[in-house]
This record gives sequence, C-alpha cells and structure tokens, in this order.
Amino acid sequence: MVPLAERVRPKAIAEFVGQDHLLGAGKPLRILIQSSSIPSMIFWGPPGCGKTTLARLIAGSVQAEFFQLNAVSSGVQEVRKVIERAEVHYRKLNAQTILFIDEIHRFNKAQQDALLHSVEDGILTLIGATTENPSFEVISPLLSRCLVYTLHALLVPELNAILDHALAADPEMAKRSLVIAEPERALLMVLASGDARMMLNGLETASRLVRPDAKGRTVVSGQTLRDAFQRRTANYDKGGEEHYNIISAFIKSMRGSDPDAAVYWLARMLEGGEDPKFIARRMIILASEDVGNADPHALTLATTCFSAVDFVGMPEARIILAQAATYLASAPKSNASYMSIESAMGDVRKGLTPEVPLHLRNAPTELMKSLSYGAGYKYSHDFPGHFVDQQYLPDSMQQKVYYHPSDEGMELTIKERLHAWWKGKKR
Repeated sequence: MVPLAERVRPKAIAEFVGQDHLLGAGKPLRILIQSSSIPSMIFWGPPGCGKTTLARLIAGSVQAEFFQLNAVSSGVQEVRKVIERAEVHYRKLNAQTILFIDEIHRFNKAQQDALLHSVEDGILTLIGATTENPSFEVISPLLSRCLVYTLHALLVPELNAILDHALAADPEMAKRSLVIAEPERALLMVLASGDARMMLNGLETASRLVRPDAKGRTVVSGQTLRDAFQRRTANYDKGGEEHYNIISAFIKSMRGSDPDAAVYWLARMLEGGEDPKFIARRMIILASEDVGNADPHALTLATTCFSAVDFVGMPEARIILAQAATYLASAPKSNASYMSIESAMGDVRKGLTPEVPLHLRNAPTELMKSLSYGAGYKYSHDFPGHFVDQQYLPDSMQQKVYYHPSDEGMELTIKERLHAWWKGKKR
C-alpha cells in the first residue's frame, strides 16, 4: 500500500503547510511561482519538511514537464537522458522542463558537472534537495547557477495542521475511525521531531498495531506510538555539518556557563554515536582556553576525564563526560592565557625577535662564560619569597604585557600577586 504521507501529499500550493518565510504573501518563492518564473534552485532542509512536495507543486503550477531522480540510485546516464528529452521539449515547444534531484549532495563532482551547461543554457530547470549544507556538498559552478532556499523543520502547529488534514482526507484513516487523544497527539509531535513524513507514516504503523474496540474505533495509545516509532535516531551526521554544529553548540554552552545546555548537546552527540574521546579532547582544550587560571583544577579534571573515558568506555563514559561538562560549564571563566599566547605569537610572526639577554643565556662551556653568557643572573630561590625583580624580556620589549589576568576565581589572586611583584607593569 502507498504510505499515508504519499497519499495525503498536497495537490496545490495553497494546501502546502509550513515554510511561510518562503511561501507567505509577498515572500520570494511565492512571487516566483506566481510569475511562473522558476529559476534553478537548491532546497536545503531537514527530512520531512516538504522539499519534494514543494518541487512537485512548483512544476505543476507552471505546467512544466517534471522528472524526478534520486542521487543514490541515479547517475550520469539517467541525467543525460533527461537532458536530451528537455532539449527536444525546449527547442520544439519552447517549454520548461524541471528536473528534481533528491539528495543531490550524494552526486559526485562528475555527476554534478553533467548538469552545468543545461542549467546555464536554460534547457532545464534544476531543483535539488539536500539535507546537507550545499556550500560543502554542491560544486561551486553549479551552486553559482542556483538559488539556495533554506527550509525549516516543521513546528508543532504545522504538524497538527498536517495531521488534521490527513485524518480528514484519507479514506483509509477514516475507515479505521482513528482516535488519537491530546496527550498522544503531543507525544506524536515529539517523536516526529519536525518531520511530517515520519509523523504520518509512524501514525499509520501505530494504527495497524491496534485492534478496533467494541465501537469500531482504533484508539492509539502512547505505548503503541512508542512501539511503532521504536527509537528515533538522533539527527547527527558524524561526517557532516550537524557534527560541527552540535560540537560548536556544546563548546559555546560550556563557555557560556550553561551546564543544562551543555548536557543536552552532550546527549545529542552520544545518541548520535559520536566518539566519546573526541568530546573529551574538546573539553581539555576548553578547560585551558576558556576556564584557564580562573580555575586551574579544570584542566586537571578535563585531562583525567579523557583518561577515565578511555579506560571505561561507553555507556558508563557518559557519566564521566557529564561530570566534566557540568564542572567546566559551572567554573569561573578566563581566556587570559589563550589571549596571552595569541598576542605573543603574533609579535613573533611579525618579526619581533631580538636576542636573548646575556644574563638569561645558557653557559655550558668556558667560552660561553667568557662571553658573559649567564653573567648577572639572579637565582629566584636565593631571595625572600622566592622572587627577585630582574629583566626577563629583551631590552626593546621590557614593557610588553601579554598576560592580563581576569578578576574571576583563582585568577584574581594571581593578578594581585603579579601586581605586587611587578609594580612597574600595568596589567
């Protein structure tokens, strides 16, 4: 049987739900459709947000010949056949052909190259659909010939509207007298996670797991929905853009001192199958870059976290990662150490490399000693408080200050100590 999502697919633009930023009154895609002026374009968005439906509706609205290929199962040969057909259609009838390629990011460079001339000459209009960032997955020459429209995951009100339409319009659902109460409907929205196709097909599967009651109604329970959906796979591609988006959100949440957000993004990565040691390594970097000397213990804890994760492995490693993530998120923050090395390396790269002062040089030979290497060096531990005021930077750089401690955590104590030692330097 044809799946429910396919059976209730909209037949006209007016029936399409969602993507109001593109299809609302006065919005760009709506204007193009109304003017029957359809350029080549890429639809970028998550699964089940309406990319395929929209492509079909556009083709129907401008009465263009429509071909659909899937990049997983099609190659250059199939593309060329469509181009040949489009050339005849274009030259003899002066009519538009729309080629819709689903999962266009799976086409390799040669396959994408095959589209270039036909798209540029207007022989066919390309509509590509991708769940991956087209900046990374579509070759630049093809990308420059297409408009890129970002589609969003559907919101709960939009999913509810689609669900209401399906229950009312589909004869099979009506025949089963499907009943889904508000709590179960809310659960369905959570399980769908913005994906209309998953919502509809999951609901249809759930309805088949239930026997009609005495009144002939098919009442769908929460447990039935969970059984039908089983476990939703986290939207996480370890090799794609989402990998970088989520690790970025994780790091920024810890830097921003939000342990709740940090744990959430950690869960997303772990559920998506991310290597826990990759996560632990990133926390070691953050402990030094963003916590620094405001809490020197943070680096020790993060390094220990990596070792513990390596020893223990999943699933218990999740507990260790959560402990480290919540600690780092809750710790006082300072990037002063990070900024100090960046500033110092910047000076070195600019050529600021004067000679090492003589009293700081190593003097392992008599010749070096005769040249005053090491002469006049004061050994700190010979002085009260294990400190002596002497010059450690080259003469031309004596007033340089790279490290500016913050007033956070332990770094305030460090700042006060440095002010007491180096009274002539302003930090």
